[in-house]
Amino acid sequence: MSRVRFPEGFHWGVATASYQIEGAWDADGKGESVWDRFAHASGRVKNGDTGDVACDSYHRWREDVTLLREMNLTSYRFSIAWPRVLPQGSGAVNRSGLDYYSRLTDALLGAGIRPFPTLYHWDLPQALEDRGGWPNRDTAGRFADYAHVVVDALGDRIGQWMIFNEPSIFTTMGYLVGIHAPGRRDLEAWLRAGHTVNLAQGEAFRAMRAARPELAIGTAFNMSACEPAGDSQADADAAERWHRLLNLWYLEPALRGRYPEVFPSGTPLERMGVREGDFERMRAPLDFLGINLYTRTLVRAHPQDPLGIGAQAVGPVGGSDGPRTDFGWEVWPKALHDVVVRITRDYDRPPIEITENGCSYADGPGPDGAIRDHRRIEYYRGYLEALFRAIEAGADVRGYHAWTLLDNFEWAEGFAQRFGLVWVDFATQDRHVKQSGRWYGRVAAENGFDA
Repeated sequence: MSRVRFPEGFHWGVATASYQIEGAWDADGKGESVWDRFAHASGRVKNGDTGDVACDSYHRWREDVTLLREMNLTSYRFSIAWPRVLPQGSGAVNRSGLDYYSRLTDALLGAGIRPFPTLYHWDLPQALEDRGGWPNRDTAGRFADYAHVVVDALGDRIGQWMIFNEPSIFTTMGYLVGIHAPGRRDLEAWLRAGHTVNLAQGEAFRAMRAARPELAIGTAFNMSACEPAGDSQADADAAERWHRLLNLWYLEPALRGRYPEVFPSGTPLERMGVREGDFERMRAPLDFLGINLYTRTLVRAHPQDPLGIGAQAVGPVGGSDGPRTDFGWEVWPKALHDVVVRITRDYDRPPIEITENGCSYADGPGPDGAIRDHRRIEYYRGYLEALFRAIEAGADVRGYHAWTLLDNFEWAEGFAQRFGLVWVDFATQDRHVKQSGRWYGRVAAENGFDA
């Protein structure tokens, strides 16, 4: 039996998101977010669930910090709710909102845990959506102002930050597909939203640097290993274009001030609202790259695809007959290795944090109260082995964050999917560490495991 051992000082953590766990949706001066509006609209979320209470972490954050400490974790990735800090998206600061994150930060530091916040995990203030949302260029400036406010207040204690979580997902699902907030289905809005987000990333980076020059700043990009669905050259070319769209559309502008070549007929700059000087404004020399990854994507050539890139994903779960999570996602650990190795090669070995990786299984308490979720343990074991191989191949990976600490509000799925290392009884808010959480805690304590 071989031993998988990670580098000295490797961060073991978990990730969460404000709307998915905090609850207290209108408490202490918090403004309405697009997810508040979206979830309250009939038929938008499975079973009519909302994040009004979620895991009630706004009130139970001390319990959550205790769980982190019990699991031997050294990093906690959480997100800050923009409308909790700036209820209208701009203007007057809600001091109560900032104080909540200040208390959480101090508690984490006191427990020996790195606070590792994300400024934007999808809860856009509804007031800004009412003025056009992310397709409106003005939102980039409002976001930069918000970033400055937050890091000015908390940057004296928090040294590492992420700007966005999964910009590709919140723009695509919110403005093109329409199954996430704000629920729009508009190709032109999606194109403009993507460009505004790239502008916002660059402007927020500079605002954060101005407030606290010593900060280390990154973004958590959702990525997937994009593989051709067939053996043809056309499928291989389509998979490469999909890689550039899914994995690089928000990374390449930050690091190189340009859009990757995705559209065979050329990048539709005019439709995206690109203006003179924008490429320089998009630049953000990120100090590290966050990678969120769950599975691979199989891609085939499709000349008539509605996006105009000549490619189509066969499905988000791939096409194998292998194991799948309860969400239907293919379990494919090699995807994590392949993406980390490729990003390492293509971007001159940047520091990398795995900012999300995890699986949904519905295993619940047995007669003795224990939650024996063996499939989740095997999922993590496989992906961590793949990550270890990427490190052996030369990748500079600094940390790993399991998704997620708590069973929570899983966006359009409501409470139907359980990703947590900790079971939550949503009727009582009782928390119980699953067997997977105890296994992960041992991995963190030992900085490795027996393969």
